[in-house]
Amino acid sequence: MYQFEGSWQTQALLQGLLNCQKHFEAKDSDVILVTLPKLGTTWLKTLLFALIHRHKFPVSGNHPLLTTNPHSLVPYLEGDYCASPDVSFSELPSPRLVQTHITHRSLPVSIKSSSCKIVYCCRNPKDLFVSIWHFGRKLAPEETADYPIEKAVEAFCKGKFIGGPFWDHMLEYWYESRKNPNKVLFVTYEELKKQTES
Repeated sequence: MYQFEGSWQTQALLQGLLNCQKHFEAKDSDVILVTLPKLGTTWLKTLLFALIHRHKFPVSGNHPLLTTNPHSLVPYLEGDYCASPDVSFSELPSPRLVQTHITHRSLPVSIKSSSCKIVYCCRNPKDLFVSIWHFGRKLAPEETADYPIEKAVEAFCKGKFIGGPFWDHMLEYWYESRKNPNKVLFVTYEELKKQTES
């Protein structure tokens, strides 16, 4: 893991982040979903995709979400730039919906300077840790078998996880939502779960 502009990244995601900063051109109509990893991103991609495309795909048996994984419908900025530095998002229909785990300070200048909208979702850090812990154990069972949960909690509290530290990531967007509420919508996972319809 590498620390870049205050957050921790894998080598591959760091390269994707650098390519994203260099090449991504935001449009004023874009909607950028920002979360930390394992925060309910798939659920939020699904909600936003359904909301943004509700007129194009009214509830029916042929809705793309019934047959396609939300990760295929909503691009992951630094992940897609990592996989292919020459990736282009220009063919996506407007409004474009993309997702990222990038901190506010590391966002491409075009996102900050455009009129695009940012939806930031935060989650109780204890629940986030549990989600990351289980995901890591599933993803790499051999490497995590002898890694005690106490050590993982310590690393999490020090911010040593992809996208971390938690408080820095979250507070950057919270402050930005206070300064610029027409651009950044700050929501919590818990609020969305209680009041999904509103």
